[in-house]
Amino acid sequence: MTARPDATATTLDHIEALAGEALAAIPKALRARVETMVFRIEEFLDDETCRDMGLQSPFDILGLYRGIPFGDKSVSGTPQDLGMILLYRRPLLDYWVESGEGLEHLIRHVLIHEIGHHFGFTDADMARMEIEAG
Repeated sequence: MTARPDATATTLDHIEALAGEALAAIPKALRARVETMVFRIEEFLDDETCRDMGLQSPFDILGLYRGIPFGDKSVSGTPQDLGMILLYRRPLLDYWVESGEGLEHLIRHVLIHEIGHHFGFTDADMARMEIEAG
């Protein structure tokens, strides 16, 4: 059994810094299309959303996009239309420890996945693109 990471091992600020580095490393054209998006790091998904999504545990999700997909936005959109990407610290840390994957790589992968939702891609679309990319 793999031990869970200590809750103080990697802070919210550290996860936020890693997400900022990952965002800065994505292609400039893509980054320009998410400039108005809000990025937040939280400990866990909130209980209500966890129930609404039918998840058994808040550890079942590493990140979440909330908002209207880019292609569905109206030119008369309002500030409430701003997208938000949330990354969840504790589930990320658990996955990191259990998988052995690099934390920076994991955060970058989840961030890009959630940006994909901003552009209207489904999980199946993104899985297909990853397979096609090799």
